[in-house]
Amino acid sequence: MTIILHRRRFISTTCALSSAIALPALAQAPARYPSRPITLVVPFPPGGSVDGAGRAMADRLSKVLGQTVIVDNKAGAGGTIGSTMVAKAAPDGYTLIVTSQTTHVVNPAVSPRLPYDAVNDFAPITLIDRLANVLLINPSLPVKNFAEFVKYVKANPGKLNYASSGNGSVAHLSMELLKAKLGLFITHIPYRGAGPALVDLLSGQVHMTWNNLTSNLNLIQNGRLRALAVASPIRAPQTPDVPTFEELKLPELNLTSWTGIAAPAKTPEPIIAKLYEAMRSILRDPQTQEAWRTRGAMVPEDVKPAEYRQEIQQRIQFYRNIVKTHKIDLE
Repeated sequence: MTIILHRRRFISTTCALSSAIALPALAQAPARYPSRPITLVVPFPPGGSVDGAGRAMADRLSKVLGQTVIVDNKAGAGGTIGSTMVAKAAPDGYTLIVTSQTTHVVNPAVSPRLPYDAVNDFAPITLIDRLANVLLINPSLPVKNFAEFVKYVKANPGKLNYASSGNGSVAHLSMELLKAKLGLFITHIPYRGAGPALVDLLSGQVHMTWNNLTSNLNLIQNGRLRALAVASPIRAPQTPDVPTFEELKLPELNLTSWTGIAAPAKTPEPIIAKLYEAMRSILRDPQTQEAWRTRGAMVPEDVKPAEYRQEIQQRIQFYRNIVKTHKIDLE
């Protein structure tokens, strides 16, 4: 009996010691993070604004964190393939995603059978940048400003068209809201991506589109496209003569796009906090701020993880309301 009691005490003591050792090790795990390379998934092909933002941040995160941050383009299905992959990844901080309006706002707003939950399957960290959206026309249209544009469209109902990167895209929903607000009749022509839409806009096959300023800044500055209005808190310094939609009494259209970074849901809070602080230190750097301005992006305000989640939720509801209120056809 004595032997059994001693044995039980030994087992109990051993288990207690094991727990005592394991708990500090678990608590210290984030302090050692990252101990190996991090994969940053970009759910779009190389070369676009989302890819550019991701690569710019990855280079800087590598230096701040002391570990390589590898950009991995997992394109397909409007960002759905890469987003789904990250949603199902291990929540250990070693697989992150560059979030965008497409993957984390518009897709969930218009696609009820999306294979990932943009809110509950991810742990938002913070924004990389904000991007001014811009109403662009082919310069062949005989208008020089927004007022002339509205007058010309109303004088030619049904004769003009606009390109988008696809049904349910930011361009599609924003242009339909513009039409509804001003009573305009413009035909929608959806494309399989912003690239083909831009090609036809430049050639004059279509008359206008809605896109971010960053991707089109050179085309605007060299006169190949004309910007009529920007969705931005203030006038973009790169296009100082172009008014904001707020100035044009269309505040609903004055929403910037953004890119950010998120981790899979259930990633430990200390890891999220470490990534958040790393990104904020990068964005406070004057060299980063100048690099962002050069590519036509805005350095975002300090958006904490909880605030970022709230903005995603609010924008999803905003676009759902647009589709419902204006009966927008997504087929």
